[in-house]
Amino acid sequence: MVSVLLADDHALVRSGFAMVLSVAEDLHVVGQAANGQEAVDLVTTGDVDVVLMDVQMPVMDGIEATRRIVEAGGTKVIILTTFDRDDYLFAALRAGASGFLLKNADPDDLIAAVHAVADGHALLAPEATLKVIRQLTDHNAHPPAPAGQAPGGHAPGGQAPTAEQPRETDPDGSAVPAAATVEPTTSAGLDAEDQRMIDTLTHRESEVLTLMAQGMSNAEIAQKLFLGSATIKTHVSNLLAKTGSRDRVQAVVFAYRTGLVRGV
Repeated sequence: MVSVLLADDHALVRSGFAMVLSVAEDLHVVGQAANGQEAVDLVTTGDVDVVLMDVQMPVMDGIEATRRIVEAGGTKVIILTTFDRDDYLFAALRAGASGFLLKNADPDDLIAAVHAVADGHALLAPEATLKVIRQLTDHNAHPPAPAGQAPGGHAPGGQAPTAEQPRETDPDGSAVPAAATVEPTTSAGLDAEDQRMIDTLTHRESEVLTLMAQGMSNAEIAQKLFLGSATIKTHVSNLLAKTGSRDRVQAVVFAYRTGLVRGV
């Protein structure tokens, strides 16, 4: 049984979500909060697996509430939004939310989202998450070039140095082509820790992260790269550890924030 807390300052919205979740026998709404502080208090004093969190609420907004709940550990947060404040949504992801949905999502999608997050997966709704991440991190992916230097870190009129790259192998033993198929990042504008984490990624891990950022599941990535699902799962686990990401959402945020993947 998955215990769910509803946090929204509109009672009618909470009632609607509670009615939707009631059709799933393994989901149980254990409480309702009218603001972020109430949500934090209820999570602290009760056994809550997943919180459906609004962003704009009185007393304490959903972003700060999400940060406190995630820091306490043990409870996952899904942001539910009307999508009218993209900056709030990205801040919520940075605070540790496991994903978000639009409030007009189909009832089946809401139930599936709660199940997915409760099972430890991150929720990347294609119509919302990717648009927000790309929109809010694009400026970080395109920092201005230093004076006297062309974009990409090369001198004006100069060419990027070339070098033969060593071949890598996947966990299943298959060779990885030396030619890169992901857009290289630039060190401009990155702090040393971000650059260190990027440098630890293998070519294949960077490729998998790029496809994750496009909203692909492990099965879709495996099909795209002609690899086994277990191999992709290993790559995902490795890149999560190397980038210090708690889940797939945080890894995709990292990819766009650092410029490893470019916004569109």
